[in-house]
Formats: sequence, structure tokens, C-alpha cells
Amino acid sequence: MTTPPLDPSSLISPRRKITGISATLLPFTDTGAIDWQGFTAHCLRTAEGGLTPAVNMDTGFGNLLDSSQRSAVLDAAHSTLGNRPFVAGVFVSDSPGQKLNRDGYLRAMSPVLDHGATPVIFQSYGLTELPEPELIAVYEEIGNYCDGFIAFELGQMFAPFGKIYSLDAYRGLLGIQKCQGAKHSSLKRSSEWERLALRNRIRPDFRVYTGNDLAIDMVMYGSDYLLGLSTFAPDFFAKRDKYWELGDARFHELNDWLQYLGFLSFRSPVPAYKHSAAMFLKLRGWIGCDETHPHSPKRPSPDRDLLREILRQIESLGTE
Repeated sequence: MTTPPLDPSSLISPRRKITGISATLLPFTDTGAIDWQGFTAHCLRTAEGGLTPAVNMDTGFGNLLDSSQRSAVLDAAHSTLGNRPFVAGVFVSDSPGQKLNRDGYLRAMSPVLDHGATPVIFQSYGLTELPEPELIAVYEEIGNYCDGFIAFELGQMFAPFGKIYSLDAYRGLLGIQKCQGAKHSSLKRSSEWERLALRNRIRPDFRVYTGNDLAIDMVMYGSDYLLGLSTFAPDFFAKRDKYWELGDARFHELNDWLQYLGFLSFRSPVPAYKHSAAMFLKLRGWIGCDETHPHSPKRPSPDRDLLREILRQIESLGTE
């Protein structure tokens, strides 16, 4: 029997409480040093606004930091947030064709757990090149060493080691009880809708975290989120989320302007969105410099004028 096509409108979940995780930008000074004051202030601002900070993610240059820098980020986040929850990326560097570094994943996860954070398992070449049954077994093994973790599907427009899994593999993730959810960063609505429908049928408590910064209204269909875009404006994302929970029509216009910000910032080359974020946070007076990691691509200077106008529009909506 042919499976009927998915009707996305059937997934819409009105007045749902949205869970937001915000990938926190790691800011830099004009000397190339990490701006620790700006970072910790933004972690605290994010948590106090109602979102969960995520550190050592792509937005925090997790794959460009060395192990000592990632440890310092964990120290700073933990000391700033206290008992507030946060999540942190677990990254293992490798090259195409290399075997999976199982011990590397466990070593990288250990400090995350020691700091009380929930691990987000980044992909690697060794992981994504495995046959899918073996890949799912690796996630199952990771769950043996923690109380819970978040998986991560990453499209190759973000990182060359990324892979979007088949629905059969995703079904395997749903069967791992220690896997609390998975971030989906294909930038394709259809793939995410399929995952939501499968989740709803098999394991409703599993969280599908949209990573689609070009379709942030996926929260209407049942996705939660783990976004880099929300680091630009965690306060306005939290306001938007509350509007949805209350059934307030203001959700839509605020979402439109936040999406406009996403379209501008996540254009090609996509990794340069981190420079857009730094520009935006500086315009808000939240950091003193809009430099980024020296190995991260930059945006042209005229973007600041576009970002300034978007900020003006969003702030005008936030006061209504």
C-alpha cells in the first residue's frame, strides 16, 4: 500500500509550550582573545530570559577551539550559570577515512558531564562514515556513560563531516532512551516534518530540535529548537515563544522579523552568520567588539546598516 503524502498542517500544535535552547556566541576582542566578560554576560542573559544556553557549539566555534579552550568555556559557563541548566557540544576532530574515535568521544564528554551539562554529540567523519546499524550502536554506547544526551544531524553546508541520517536511522535514535532528542540541521522543512511525524507515532517525549535558521516557524509544527539565530536576540525569541503558548497573534509578526534576520545572516557562506551575530550583539550594546574567531569567515561592513534596521523593527515590536 502506498503511504499517503504527509500533510504538514496536521502537525501544527497550537498553544504549545516551546523549549528553546540557544547556541551561545563566543565573542572575541579586537586582539583576537576570547571576550570572557561578554560571553558570560550573554550566557546569563540567555538563561534569565528563559532559554537554555548551549556552549561549545558551532556558534561558539566549538570545532575551531582546542581542548583547553573548550574546557575554559565550560568553566566559565558553569561558574556563571550556577544551578541553571545548560548543554554543551562534544566534538572529536578527525579526517575523512579515519576510524571512529570512540575513546575520543568519551574523553570529550567527560568534562561536559563534570560541569553538569547535557552533552550534544557532534558528528565526525568516523561516526558518519559508519553503516547506519553500527552508527546507532555507537549512540547506544554513548548513552551508557551519561544520564542523557542530544544527538545532532548536521548538513554539509555547515560542516564537511556532517550527515543527515535516513529515516530508518532516525527511528533507531528514537529507540535509545538515553537520547533525549536530536538537533536537525538539514535546512529542509520536509525532512523535519518527516521526523516530527515519526516522533509523534513512536515516542512523543522525544524532542526534535530544529536547527533550521531559515524556517524558525517549525516550532508551530511541534519542533523545539537549538538555534544559532536565537543568540542574536534570546529575549525576543523567548517573547515569541510565549506568544505562541498564549495563542497571541503577535507571534507571527515578531517571528517574521526574526526570520528576516535569519535570511540575511545565514546566507552563503553560512558559517559567516557568526560574524553577523557579533555585529548584531555589538549594535545592541551587549559586546564591545564584533570580531570573530580568526578562522571564521566574515561579512561585509554594509551588513551593519541592514542589521541596525532589523534591530529597530524588532525592538519596536517588542514594546507593543
